[in-house]
Amino acid sequence: MKLDILTKDDLELFRKQLLADIEELVSKSAQTNEKPWLRSSEVKELLGISSGTLMNLRVKGLLKATKIEGLYLYRLDDIKKMLDEGAEE
Repeated sequence: MKLDILTKDDLELFRKQLLADIEELVSKSAQTNEKPWLRSSEVKELLGISSGTLMNLRVKGLLKATKIEGLYLYRLDDIKKMLDEGAEE
């Protein structure tokens, strides 16, 4: 049985690649989707995340949301900004 050992550098490389892939998906979506505001379901689908993860991003202040009558709306520009800031770390 062969074991592969992951280092911190391997994980950091994986994180950067994952962020780049997500950013590319958001960019492609932005080109085909002219809507400046997205609903929670659209953000979750776009980023491939769960409701809990989206809530954590919102609660921690990593992703701004506007709440209108119980409906959370997210600016596409804010999603791009969050991804850009994550890629820089």
